[in-house]
Amino acid sequence: MTYAPGVYSEAGKLRTVLVHRPGLALERLTPDNRAEFLFDDLVWVERAQREHDSLVEAMSSRGVDVLSLSTLLSEALAHSEEARTEVITGAVSSFSVGLSLVGELRSYLHEMEPERLASALVGGLLTSELDGLDMEALGRHSLGAVLAEPDSLVLPPLPNTLFTRDSSAWLYGGVVLPPLFWSARGLEVVNLSVIYRYHPRFAGADFEFWYPPSGDASRFAVEDFSQGVSLEGGDLMPIGRRTVLVGMGERSTGRMVEHLAQRLFQAQAVDRVIVCRMAQARSYMHLDTVFGFVDRDAVTLFPPVVEGMRVFSLRPGDREDSFEIAEEKGLLDAVADALGVGELRVIPTGGDSFQAVREQWDDANNVVALEPGVVVAYSKNTNTNALLKAAGIEVIEIEGSELGKGRGGCHCMTCPIARDALD
Repeated sequence: MTYAPGVYSEAGKLRTVLVHRPGLALERLTPDNRAEFLFDDLVWVERAQREHDSLVEAMSSRGVDVLSLSTLLSEALAHSEEARTEVITGAVSSFSVGLSLVGELRSYLHEMEPERLASALVGGLLTSELDGLDMEALGRHSLGAVLAEPDSLVLPPLPNTLFTRDSSAWLYGGVVLPPLFWSARGLEVVNLSVIYRYHPRFAGADFEFWYPPSGDASRFAVEDFSQGVSLEGGDLMPIGRRTVLVGMGERSTGRMVEHLAQRLFQAQAVDRVIVCRMAQARSYMHLDTVFGFVDRDAVTLFPPVVEGMRVFSLRPGDREDSFEIAEEKGLLDAVADALGVGELRVIPTGGDSFQAVREQWDDANNVVALEPGVVVAYSKNTNTNALLKAAGIEVIEIEGSELGKGRGGCHCMTCPIARDALD
C-alpha cells in the first residue's frame, strides 16, 4: 500500500521510510580524505552493507515500506529530462570542475544511462571512468584536464548520503530541504530535491515544500551556504499536536530556524516550535544524538547535554515577521506540555559515567521508532538497551560497528516519509 507523504509524530506507526544502502561513496574514502568527507574512520563497506540490510529487514518485517534513495534518483532521472538537466547543472559548475570543462562534462553526463548517472552523482566519478572523453585533447584548453590524474575525483562522492535523516525532513504535511552545514554534503540535498519534484511517486502527491518554497535546492551551494545559514534534519522532530522540536547546536543556526518557523506559522501547519539551544560539539552534533522518542510518552536521552540546554517556545507574533518567544524550564517540561501529558517517562543513556559517554558516542539515544513502544537500536549499546527493555520498550537490535563510524545511528539512517499521528 502506498501512503500519502506526511509525518505527524516521532513515535507513531511508521509507514514509509527512505534509506540509502552503503556503497561506492564509502569505497572512495581513504585515510587522507576521510576527514574531508566527515568520517572519523574508514568503513568496511561489505560489513556495513550487511548491517544496513538488517536495518531494512527489521523495518520491512514490521510492514514498513522501505524506499531506496538510489533507486528513486535513477527513476526520477529516467522520467524527466528536466530533472537530469537540473541535477547535472547543480553538480557540474565552473567552481567544481573549472570553467573550461563545464560544457564537456555536462554533455558527457547527459549521455549517461539513468542508473549510471545516479551512481556517479552519489558515488563520485573518477577521471579514469570518463570513457570516451579525450582528456589529452581537452588539456589544450583546460587546466583541470592537464592536471587530472586517473584517480582524480571529477565528481566528489557523497558518503553521508547514508544518513538520509539530514538531507530532507518531513514535518506534518510538507518537507524541508535544508541547507546543510558542511559544503561536502550540499549536493545531497540537490539529489533529494530532484526526487521529490520529479519522481512519479511524489510529483502528483499533495504536500508542501516548507523550505525552500519552490522545492528547488540547486541554489544552496551559492546562496545559503555563503550566507552562513544552515539547518539539518537530525535537528528537526515533528513530535505531534502541531508542535515541532528543533535542536540548535553545531549545525543548525537560529536564522534558519526563524525562516522555517515563519513558513510553518504562515501555513498554519503548526502552533508551536520548541527550540533547544545545545552545546556545539561533534559528539552531539544533532538533537537526535541526545534525545529521541521511544513511545507515546517516553523518551531516551543523554542527561548531561539535555539538562544543560536552554529551551524556548516560539509562537506566531502579531506581525508576519515576528514571534512570541518564551523561555521554558527545560526540554522535558516543554515537550510534556506540548503533548498534553503530565510527565514524560525518561530512559537515560545507560551505564556508569564512563559507559554512558561511550554509548552516547555510539548512538545509544539515536533509535528509530517503528510504532509506539518498538524501536531499532545498535546492539553494542548494551546498557541503554537494557534500560529501554526494562521500561517495557521492545528493542530490535542490529549490529552497527561499521555503520556507526560516520557518527550516526538508526534514527540518522532513516528519513520517515509517512508516519501516523499519535492518538
